[in-house]
Amino acid sequence: MSAGGAEAFAAACRRFGIDAKPVPDGDERTYELAGKYTSGDECLPARVTVGGFLGIMESPGFDPSKTAFFMPTAGGPCRFGQYAPFMRHILDEMGHRDLPLISPTSADGYSQIGPAAGSLQILGWMAIVGSDALRKMLHIYRPLETEPGAADIAYRKSLGVLCDALEHGKGSGLRAARGIAGAMEEARGIFRAVPVDFSKETMLIGVVGEIFCRLNTFSNESLIRKLETFGATAWLSDISEWVWYTDEEQVRNLRRRGKALSKDMAGVGIKKFIQHRYEKTILAPLRRELSRMSEPHSVMEILERGKPYLPWQGARGEMALSVGKAVYLYEKGVDGIIDISPFTCMNGIVSESVYPRLSKDHDGIPIRVFYFDGTSVDLENELAVFMELVTSYNRRKKRRRTPGRAA
Repeated sequence: MSAGGAEAFAAACRRFGIDAKPVPDGDERTYELAGKYTSGDECLPARVTVGGFLGIMESPGFDPSKTAFFMPTAGGPCRFGQYAPFMRHILDEMGHRDLPLISPTSADGYSQIGPAAGSLQILGWMAIVGSDALRKMLHIYRPLETEPGAADIAYRKSLGVLCDALEHGKGSGLRAARGIAGAMEEARGIFRAVPVDFSKETMLIGVVGEIFCRLNTFSNESLIRKLETFGATAWLSDISEWVWYTDEEQVRNLRRRGKALSKDMAGVGIKKFIQHRYEKTILAPLRRELSRMSEPHSVMEILERGKPYLPWQGARGEMALSVGKAVYLYEKGVDGIIDISPFTCMNGIVSESVYPRLSKDHDGIPIRVFYFDGTSVDLENELAVFMELVTSYNRRKKRRRTPGRAA
């Protein structure tokens, strides 16, 4: 979903002998290729992912007998659950019925990846945690840099260090996590060498929304980079937030099937414990920096905060996370909230319908939904108007920025 996250996950796969590569960033050709098989009514992430896969298929040296596409799936109201079947239909129509489409599901916490599922899940989790942290570091340092481009260079270099540790590191489990923590320590040094002005005041903007569109800079036209030109720092919701959510969905599904006390439920509990332990180990070197954007101890803290507006037991997926995270971000003292969603996205539409009430209940904090459909929009003017509201709110807001857990 994010370029850095995909690179890190691919590096984790290569450690197990899988020749994995991330789908390249999109461009106009992506939309052109997708347009051959889509009607235009599909949501933007569907078009971007279809176009990305088709772009690989037209690349020099493409060999369908040595290729598989990785496209996870999920249930709930989002059309994401149809991406894999839709892509399967396109492949079959093109005559590539034997080209595998690997599609683990969120219903079981993405556990059915294959023979190496357990080991790949663990290292894949470390890849997600590490890449999320480096993206946060970029968003912390880039608005404050005094040498344009220095933070981007530091990010690329740090991501290379992380990917090398994921692909070539030694050991497994806690030993592997400590190896990734070593990469984070090296990344810390790289970022701290970036020339910055920490006395510069910026508005802190929380960014929520549909997970693909908010993380994929091609899809959202680099909204965060443009937001930074208006003197803002973006607190972007991570990929790991979704993984924690799928864990809770797995718990919910087991309880619904009468397996509250079962081996499967115990397995989920053990998995969550291990995830927390490895996350804490990996993020420890970045504790000081990440305290500026401290995430909750549990995803349930997000879901419960959104319950008065969208009860998470019924309103599932990104809508429950976005609304709950908006409340959490308000409590942390952000100056405004942006929701990034694809045009016609149910999660975005439902969230937008409750944001006015949420804003009214929380000191009138500015909340703005930005929809994207693959056509150019005048982001600069819309962001300028939003930032005027943010600046006004900052002067009168009651909730000031508060630190929290960093790991």
